[in-house]
Amino acid sequence: MKEGGRKVGAVSPCAACKLLRRKCAADCVFAPYFPADEPQKFANVHRVFGASNVNKMLQELPVHQRSDAVSSMVYEANARVRDPVYGCVGAISSLQQQIDALQTQLALAQAEVVHMRVRQFASIPNQPAISSPENASPSSKFIPSQTKSLFAMDMVVDQSNMGESLWSC
Repeated sequence: MKEGGRKVGAVSPCAACKLLRRKCAADCVFAPYFPADEPQKFANVHRVFGASNVNKMLQELPVHQRSDAVSSMVYEANARVRDPVYGCVGAISSLQQQIDALQTQLALAQAEVVHMRVRQFASIPNQPAISSPENASPSSKFIPSQTKSLFAMDMVVDQSNMGESLWSC
């Protein structure tokens, strides 16, 4: 059974104290968040932020916020180890590029669906004719009869702006 990151009845130091080669005190600020069985978790955080800085950050936070802070530091440290230049910003940027590409694909698919529906509607043989002025709508009396060319036109999608993100500056 674990209590505060340590095994009950054992004097095993937490991962932080083990890495720093110091005695793990009963009130160790690292022990609840860096258990002894997860040494790499603290190793990455220590490598990126430094033990002293992590200690200061945890001491300044209320106890109920420390777990979230440690989770954020671990995530950022792991991302920084994988990508030393961009860290988690690189992952976010990659995901944003994927979203942009998928939005472009979705827009093209939607345009193709509209195009197919227009073609399907144009090919239905029993459409009511609007040739007589009595059957025509008020607005169609002022518009020349171009229904055939309207249904024959192809959908054109402007792809020049499709690759730009809504979030790019």
